[in-house]
Amino acid sequence: MQKHDNEAGSRRQFLKCMAWAGAGTLWLMKGGVLRAQPFGDGATTASSADASFSFAQISDSHIGFHKEPNMDVVGTLRASVAQANAQAAPPDFLLHTGDLTHLSKPSEFDTLAGVMQESHARKVFYVPGEHDVIGDNGAEFFRRFGERQHAGGWYSFDHRGVHFVGLINVLNLKAGGLGSLGGAQLAWLKKDLAGLSAETPLVVFAHMPLWPLYPPWGWGTEDSAEAMGCLRRFGSVSVLNGHIHQIQQKVEGSITFYTARSTAYPQPAPGVGAGPGPMKEVAPGALHRYLGIRDIRHVRGSQALAVTEEVLS
Repeated sequence: MQKHDNEAGSRRQFLKCMAWAGAGTLWLMKGGVLRAQPFGDGATTASSADASFSFAQISDSHIGFHKEPNMDVVGTLRASVAQANAQAAPPDFLLHTGDLTHLSKPSEFDTLAGVMQESHARKVFYVPGEHDVIGDNGAEFFRRFGERQHAGGWYSFDHRGVHFVGLINVLNLKAGGLGSLGGAQLAWLKKDLAGLSAETPLVVFAHMPLWPLYPPWGWGTEDSAEAMGCLRRFGSVSVLNGHIHQIQQKVEGSITFYTARSTAYPQPAPGVGAGPGPMKEVAPGALHRYLGIRDIRHVRGSQALAVTEEVLS
């Protein structure tokens, strides 16, 4: 009972930390739990010294968007990349969790690729958002940014003891705009994870939330429960998503879900207002408080990641 109480207390403290965390995220793998620390916090420096590697998450750049509250989405994406570059321990790689562009135009993909080349990270991994598959079912996205491991576009890789899985849930959207994984991808996921020890830390990333965050707005994935069934035997699972342009977290056993802020514009809280879309009522000079990146660090000898959110400076 004491162990259960301690774990519950740790989770309450963790969620409390996430409530004040900003945009942009520093992830540290520490003690089997994904932990959040704001950039600039004194504890971050100490944790970074012990980190075996780090990576950063960027999401929802929406290159091609030219409306309030952000008339310069290229500039805020460039600032986000520069902020990741400025960390004391530069990230090994970046994860972009979709909506690179606003309308899937070749010129928008060109601009996105040019800005991402400014990253000091060794590689950028991508998954598409629904805005990246407009008109061609993602053909242009996958040609430029796909990993090409499988015809469906999903993939996995290992990095210093952590297994990463990139899922595609923006094709064949369901009623109300809900995401979908589909039978072929779910079968692949089961096979991909079958040979892994339950002690292997997992990071799963996709564009749309892999939990029913707010289905009336399409903020979820119809068959995500089947995917989660494949993940429950693992002791440390972190699920990273974009799409909703704000920080939301949920813990289910050993699985912790994190949504990310956008580098372009905020959206309203779930169920607030008429529906999703750019939140235009942003005070002058305050846009940067809603935008940012996520930085993640893996600490030697630990299973969990340490996560830090940071708003744009």
